[in-house]
Amino acid sequence: MRSLTYVEVGASADDHLPAGYHHLRIRRRVGSGREVFERVGDAIWGFELQSGAGVRLVDGHRPARVGDDVHFSYLGLAVPCRIVDVEDSAERRGFAYGTLAGHPASGEERFVAVLHPDGAVDVEIVAFSRPSRWFTRLGVPVSRWAQRRIAARYLAAAAAVASGR
Repeated sequence: MRSLTYVEVGASADDHLPAGYHHLRIRRRVGSGREVFERVGDAIWGFELQSGAGVRLVDGHRPARVGDDVHFSYLGLAVPCRIVDVEDSAERRGFAYGTLAGHPASGEERFVAVLHPDGAVDVEIVAFSRPSRWFTRLGVPVSRWAQRRIAARYLAAAAAVASGR
């Protein structure tokens, strides 16, 4: 069994992300109401944001379960991860995965649908990461740009799910 490539497991749930990593926090309002929240939350658990963004699930179980390894492919790169947390409450639904050996980065990424008291539904993505492969270390500005771009695509996929597309 492969090991995680970082020690701060679960830290993507904290307000203060760990030092020594690039941090990403983005959020998008995708709709309102419990039905939208549940639809988007289910899509997150089923890795539909990844598939909607062009990231292919190669191997792994749906829905996300803590301890499961999931393997994605993006632009020909292997992206192995392990589910390290699953959120399931009346107001928050999502998961976080951490990187395994062979991933281009080292760190964690969290995807959560949030139902606010006023009924608004947001999707938030929180990540901390640093390069772990020679090509990502050489191209840090490109890696950070790519991370922001794929996160925006995840949010667009969430908005499409929320609207029923």
